[in-house]
Amino acid sequence: MFVFLSKLLDLLLAPLTWGLLLMVGGLLLRRWRARLGTWLQVLGLGVLYAFSTEPVANGLQRWVEAGAVSTYRPGEPYDAVIVLGGMVDADATERSGLPEYTHPVERILRGFELVRDGRAPQVLISGGTLDTRPGALVEADILSRQLQLWGIPPERIVVEGRSRNTRENAVESERLIREKGWRKLLLVTSAAHMPRALGTFEAVGLNPDTLVVDVRAHEFHPRLAWWQPRAANLSAGTDALRELFGRFVYRLRGWT
Repeated sequence: MFVFLSKLLDLLLAPLTWGLLLMVGGLLLRRWRARLGTWLQVLGLGVLYAFSTEPVANGLQRWVEAGAVSTYRPGEPYDAVIVLGGMVDADATERSGLPEYTHPVERILRGFELVRDGRAPQVLISGGTLDTRPGALVEADILSRQLQLWGIPPERIVVEGRSRNTRENAVESERLIREKGWRKLLLVTSAAHMPRALGTFEAVGLNPDTLVVDVRAHEFHPRLAWWQPRAANLSAGTDALRELFGRFVYRLRGWT
């Protein structure tokens, strides 16, 4: 139920939803309250425009990535690298028959490099699916096959394919880690995701080092293109807002 509600909240946290609701509300009100209806429509357009610009999107991204810190020690031998899912486009993968990735693909790339270079003898991939259809693709299985195609032997790969969110990533990973007897761990995930992910792993009794990847924020360099509305900026800002709200909910529930 919590997973379902969290996905519903994702919709309500999107600036696109806010803008559309304001404009539809304004359109409906114009018949009885013309002035108020017009202002609501203007406000809806303003919301869409503001969140579609680079300064707003980058500002939100810098905010959400501010607490991400890498504690990875290159000379330290680790028992395992933990790579969190969230980078596979399951629908596109199902259609093409090949792994299709989204922007956090750096997670599996860095995980592969670490294992390939001998920083850890094993990699734990944590990520399931929200798809309830029989035979639905499981992200951890897809990523495991990808690592094997890149030359990592299957015996060095541990798959955790039951988790559907960050909380379950930590709970299910802790169970496997305890069974394996691993002590020195390295957690790999996106910069925006790392503060919540690390807090969640710490809440289940683990204390991994961290390697931050998929940094999306950048320094402010004013230019004309900043004020051009772009769908990519709207998407980036929406992702940042969802992560901030996710942190609030996890703290509220005592998960981090």
